[in-house]
Amino acid sequence: MADNRFKTGENVPENGTYKVDGFVHEEDSSQNDDTEINVEQGEQFPPSPTTHKAVYWVKAS
Repeated sequence: MADNRFKTGENVPENGTYKVDGFVHEEDSSQNDDTEINVEQGEQFPPSPTTHKAVYWVKAS
């Protein structure tokens, strides 16, 4: 699963829609974030546009 999960700041491997799959820092894990974004290959994954915190992203189905 780790190969399909990307952290804020990493490069986007392929165009598509990605959704938040958890917070990078444990202290933020009590928050809920179901943000989805459209990004293109080569861009960097941003922080969550909703919470402005570092998150993990997964490709939305």
